[in-house]
Amino acid sequence: MPKYFFNIYNGRAMIDDIGAELPDKHSAWKEATVTTDQMIQCMDGQLLPGKEWRMEVTDEFANPLYVVRVIAEASG
Repeated sequence: MPKYFFNIYNGRAMIDDIGAELPDKHSAWKEATVTTDQMIQCMDGQLLPGKEWRMEVTDEFANPLYVVRVIAEASG
């Protein structure tokens, strides 16, 4: 089964060196979106305007597959 890695960038890099075995890249996308939802909820207001939170999904050969990006902006 292929392995996928989920690297997080939020002011610092949290590199996933363990990864997850998943059936295909579509499953990796689902895992990324579900995990993003959970992580954003746990931030509890810590994502400040002008900051970015990002998850990059790569395959076992370090090829980039997806990026989930959350950007906080102040309006006005």
